[in-house]
Amino acid sequence: MDVLEQQPAHECELTILMPCLDEARTVGHCIAKARGFLDRAGIDGEIVVADNGSTDASREIAASHGARIVRVAQRGYGAALIGGIAAARGRFVVIGDADDSYDFADLSGFVAALRDGWDLVMGNRFRGGIKAGAMPASHRYFGNPVLSTIGRAFFGAPVRDFHCGLRAFRRDAIRALDLQAQGMEFASEMVVKATIGRLRITEVPTTLWPDGRGRPPHLRSWRDGWRHLRFLLLFCPRWLFLYPGIGLFLAGLLGMAWLLPQPRQIGGVTFDIHTLYYCSLAVVVGFQSILFWVFAKIYGERERVVPPDPWFGSLLRWLPLEAELILAVLLFLLGFALGAFALSAWGAERFGPLSPTDTMRLIIPSGTAVLLAFQIASGAFFASVLEVRAVRDRGD
Repeated sequence: MDVLEQQPAHECELTILMPCLDEARTVGHCIAKARGFLDRAGIDGEIVVADNGSTDASREIAASHGARIVRVAQRGYGAALIGGIAAARGRFVVIGDADDSYDFADLSGFVAALRDGWDLVMGNRFRGGIKAGAMPASHRYFGNPVLSTIGRAFFGAPVRDFHCGLRAFRRDAIRALDLQAQGMEFASEMVVKATIGRLRITEVPTTLWPDGRGRPPHLRSWRDGWRHLRFLLLFCPRWLFLYPGIGLFLAGLLGMAWLLPQPRQIGGVTFDIHTLYYCSLAVVVGFQSILFWVFAKIYGERERVVPPDPWFGSLLRWLPLEAELILAVLLFLLGFALGAFALSAWGAERFGPLSPTDTMRLIIPSGTAVLLAFQIASGAFFASVLEVRAVRDRGD
């Protein structure tokens, strides 16, 4: 990252930051509107353009309109904004796309909210209005509402428009979140981490206008939509790992308990050892998913991407490594005993042919117990490694 045009290094109240990649057609208009707002409002501020490798005249046009240019070599929407925020001199920062889809001429609602003590002020395009042709129908009625609903459900974020490109914040508060996402998912990361960090968040109505660049946007609907969804799932491991894992584990366990004594029939369908095998598979896969939740939870709390959970900490203290290893040994012995019983039954038949229906009722739970024993033992050691690092980072 480097600055193309230096201006006196002094703190100011507001930085208006625009990420830019080949926006020569619109960046000058956006800067002129932003400058007009600063002058009319009497705000001590600056305009910063975080250029992400433009090959047109964007940088020259921005500089000629009085903007300070910050060159960010790392490609990506998030990378440009991270670089621009690091270079900003304002106590408050407003970010908005340089494609003329947001009106920089009136940012008074954002500034007023920041002055009132809010840490993050999100624009809400659904309250402010979406002009004809400004947003594809798939984004307006499906993508954005679905992802915003998931974000609220997973994290309790008080935001109804997760991906609005116009937002404002206290620079020190957002920098303390250590935002890392390099791509479009940066928009979700900011809201999620701000929510987890208990920052004060509010929304103001914002109008979205059609893109003024006259070319396809950088946004790729399916690719970037998936990246947002993937990010939300990774930051909320209980929905990605825990709940599906518990569901699979309990369903498999109940199915095994139902089928172990004898075959079962519902209507004209008979459920036997083949179903028992898949129930065992569900138990093993479900338990592995729960272990992944434990790992993700420990790592997430350490990296401050999931909120601290006193209940989870108590659970780890209640189940130390030694207790988990004892449980693993007991399960292994159970599996070994079932396998030995099956072997003795085979010996009684002089190691000849056996009835699969009878023997598999011993072999399947035996294998399941052994697999769970090794999962518990290896998972306990790995979780302990993660926890040692977490304790060191906390200084406990």
